[in-house]
Amino acid sequence: MADLPILVLGATGSTGRRVAARLTAAGHGVRRASRRGDVRFDWSDRGTWAGALDGVERVYLMAPHELPVDPDFVHEAVARGVRRLVLLSTRGVVEMGDERLLAAERLVRESGVGWTVLRPDWFDQNFDEGFFRPSVLAGELVLPLGGKKQAFVDADDIAAVAAAALTEDGHEGETYEVTGPESLSFPQALDVLARVTGRRIAFRGTPDDYRAVMPADLAEEQIRAWDALRDGEPTDVVARVTGREPKSFHDYAAEAWEGGAWRD
Repeated sequence: MADLPILVLGATGSTGRRVAARLTAAGHGVRRASRRGDVRFDWSDRGTWAGALDGVERVYLMAPHELPVDPDFVHEAVARGVRRLVLLSTRGVVEMGDERLLAAERLVRESGVGWTVLRPDWFDQNFDEGFFRPSVLAGELVLPLGGKKQAFVDADDIAAVAAAALTEDGHEGETYEVTGPESLSFPQALDVLARVTGRRIAFRGTPDDYRAVMPADLAEEQIRAWDALRDGEPTDVVARVTGREPKSFHDYAAEAWEGGAWRD
């Protein structure tokens, strides 16, 4: 595969910016694309697609927030010479019946070019960069998952697997469940954060707790989806693909705290 720039969509996001940084550090050309990136890319503005795709053969593909991947974009990418697609999906997509991401997975598998699907478990960075941060700062997280365990995974480990899939042979046609090294319930994860930061974060994990704080339609939809989730078990994907062990949740929390997270 020629040494052409690699297109990274969502290049300002939690995984996208890490994928771009890792590829750059390894000496690969990178086209960082987002609505606010080096290359402007907007799913709703087809006029931005050609400039992002011109002269690239590999794409890190992320679904737009709460929207499907547009099949026309993938078709245009292939028509313009893209030969490898690495899609960020999510673990539990089948159990939850997430048709938005299942459709994206089908799209890349049927694209006619090399593909890899990444299905990571819940991101560690949800707690300091993402949608759990306000709850951590407020001292209470409400989520209808009870004691179900997740194999929380660090975004740096997801990026390492993505970078390998984009640049190395042997990953085409693979669906990788990307996890951390251990399974933790949300109360256990919050206990780790409390020990590291000194912040006490209460957990309310029943469906009724969730109904009390969310709009009714959204609450019921998410309760149904998450009720289908099984406990997340660790996999060996990070070690097998990258040659190193994945980061533990404790190490993530300690590094985030040292880097200034949760200090207001």
